[in-house]
Amino acid sequence: MPNRATAPALPRRDQIRKEAARLFAARGFLGVGVDEIGKAVGISGPGLYRHFAGKDAMLADLLVGISERLLEEGRRREGEADGPRAALDSLIDGHVDFALDDRDLITLHDRELLHLKEADRRRVRRLQRGYVELWVAVVREAFPPLAAPEAEPVARAAVHAVFGLLNSTPHSAAPQPPQGAEPGSDAGGSAERSGSERSGLARDSMAALLRALAQGAFAAAAAEAEGPRPAV
Repeated sequence: MPNRATAPALPRRDQIRKEAARLFAARGFLGVGVDEIGKAVGISGPGLYRHFAGKDAMLADLLVGISERLLEEGRRREGEADGPRAALDSLIDGHVDFALDDRDLITLHDRELLHLKEADRRRVRRLQRGYVELWVAVVREAFPPLAAPEAEPVARAAVHAVFGLLNSTPHSAAPQPPQGAEPGSDAGGSAERSGSERSGLARDSMAALLRALAQGAFAAAAAEAEGPRPAV
């Protein structure tokens, strides 16, 4: 039989993050115990305390961590892009990948943010504001009609609308295959078939559609800011 390269195992802390996110998203933060998370990664519940102080710390790590990652990655993409349009395309690509690959974290943010401690919740909100402001600035540079001071609310509304669209994918995209499933395996195929029944789109097709919809939304916002064209 041909040799197959095996994917490196995740570090234990990352395994705990992944399983905690999956369980919290499936059953809610209050419905999952530490022992259950430990069982999912093959260690005792008390063994988790070598990595996290408790369940609250896991949730904070997940939600603060993804907010930091989005902002840092967004800044990197904007800084490396060749011009505003390229920067916006890169921001859209990055958020589409996040929306399709980290759906559990979107569900957690929508449903479990209230369970964070106040200091952690403020930190998440601060990071999110930074991410929104990054997008608003790039969108206004990419579309000159949105650069006018009076068009700023239109640009901001468009950014929030696009986030709403992209972050709706936990409800519309095909389920993610189980961890460790190989492409083309029964497990991955079953997930894709289930998703086809639900959305009719595999990941690549969904990603392309989301990109086109996001780009169209910003173009529409620019047209709205520009106003009606004079009759010829």
